[in-house]
Amino acid sequence: MKRILIDYKKLDHKVAAQLIDLYPDGYGDDDIVSIRKPNGELIEAVEVKTPDTIYLVKISRSLSNFIANFEETIEKELDKVLVASEFEADSFEGLESTSEEDMDYYDNY
Repeated sequence: MKRILIDYKKLDHKVAAQLIDLYPDGYGDDDIVSIRKPNGELIEAVEVKTPDTIYLVKISRSLSNFIANFEETIEKELDKVLVASEFEADSFEGLESTSEEDMDYYDNY
């Protein structure tokens, strides 16, 4: 089984969703895995397991914020998509078409 040390920002959506499912209320001391790099630097991470890979997601303040604000962020993203699709559907309603005479007028200026 592969073990990959990764920043949460680089996780694909599927693994990020699994991370949120595993730690919906955040992670605690018991969830943290400590890893010492060859240069002696200590890295702390939480594990997310898939059938073929163990992702060791580096802990940072932004990871905590990501977990805490995940639902709100997803709702904002979905709202953006809905607004964009409504705009596309309604964007040409009520607009008058421009005649060729009008276009010639604008081309001369």
